[in-house]
Amino acid sequence: MSKRLIAMIKARILEVLRDRSALAWNLLFAPLLVIGMATVFSGGAQTVAKVGVIGDLPLTAESNAFLGTPAVSFYKETEPDKAIAKVQRQRIDMLLDLRSHPSRYWINSESAKGSLLQKMLLVTEPAAQEQPVTGARIRYADWLVPGLLSLNIMFSSLFAIGHVIVRYRKSGYLKRLNGTPLRAFEFISAQLLACLILMVVVSGGIFTACNLLLHLRMEGSYLNLLLVAALGSMTMIAMSLLVAARISSEELSGGLLNLISWPMLVLSGVFFSLDGAPGFVQTLSQLFPLTHMLEAARAVMLDGAGLADIAKPLTVMALMTLLFLALGASIFRWTQD
Repeated sequence: MSKRLIAMIKARILEVLRDRSALAWNLLFAPLLVIGMATVFSGGAQTVAKVGVIGDLPLTAESNAFLGTPAVSFYKETEPDKAIAKVQRQRIDMLLDLRSHPSRYWINSESAKGSLLQKMLLVTEPAAQEQPVTGARIRYADWLVPGLLSLNIMFSSLFAIGHVIVRYRKSGYLKRLNGTPLRAFEFISAQLLACLILMVVVSGGIFTACNLLLHLRMEGSYLNLLLVAALGSMTMIAMSLLVAARISSEELSGGLLNLISWPMLVLSGVFFSLDGAPGFVQTLSQLFPLTHMLEAARAVMLDGAGLADIAKPLTVMALMTLLFLALGASIFRWTQD
């Protein structure tokens, strides 16, 4: 690592640490939001039960009377093993396999909703075969915390880096740097590494505080979770660098960053699971790095996933990071002209 790169990393970290109001906001906002959301939603029961259905039959009441049950949401599942795991974790209340005759169904023996759905199913199909599973229910707080921490990383990375570089360009700071031996790739890499260090440290502190207060579920390795957070942060930072590579208007950069961040906020499953969402929504969500970050983080925390289990989202985030960095470095300009 060159001395120029190290100097730029130190300069960026010191700049952030000296802005105490912004630093305090980043440290306090996420824990307060986590505690507030967990308090509001953890105790409340959902008003609509959710049932995954396996089979090629159309999901209509005509194909199976149980599918017309009011106040129950039915959706199609294509991967039985993963669907059974959802029942085990009580992410869904029942899994119904229409491919066999009579039908088979899975419920969690510890789920009150599952027992109620079982009684309703047996009224319409008495011969249906039960396939019980067991597993402790995941609290909404356990589901929510990875989403909110990832959300904090996303907003901090996008705006703390993308907006700052535009300000550097507008103020002429980048023009002065251009008169030094510093290369564009070194500058971009320094911004990424400096922000990555800050994101990991700040997010680690926030996670520790939330864990002490809420006693979060943690089935997997903390090192794996750290890897997910670090790689997810790199991807978000690289995306922000791509946006700020040529723009000199802070208003335009803010608009573009909002344009990027808000679809991720809505479509990446931060607050609620995308199970049962329309197919095009689930496909669209795969374009966002936040989706893959959340998938890996929740798999580690809630399911005890190892590196092999989260290899796909990690690979996608790594490829996105390399692509964004390469494009950002290739179109980067020092001045407004």
